[in-house]
Amino acid sequence: MRVIINGTVDFSPENAAAALAESAQLMKDTRDQKGCNHYVWSLDPAVPGRVYVYENWDSSEDLNAHLKGAFYANMLGLLGKYEMLGTDILKYRIDHEEPVYDPEGVPRGEFFTG
Repeated sequence: MRVIINGTVDFSPENAAAALAESAQLMKDTRDQKGCNHYVWSLDPAVPGRVYVYENWDSSEDLNAHLKGAFYANMLGLLGKYEMLGTDILKYRIDHEEPVYDPEGVPRGEFFTG
């Protein structure tokens, strides 16, 4: 079952861009881990210092391997050098997924496949 990580980390505004720039290679390397489909942290252009976290993993097992591995430990160490003011990060199990656009190209909020 696919797992999504989604949330925010708030840094002091003067540190957020530097923290992301320094962690860019770790993000890139994490994307090569087994089961990692997406892994990105990005600045919110409307809220100074806010960083959005988005991860997409094939399974809980793949996420667990990441959380017990060097990339995660290195990311924690790197980000720990910057002033983090708060975090709000959640994980979600995905039991059904489908495109936003139906076969006719119409965007739909409701689910339309089995």
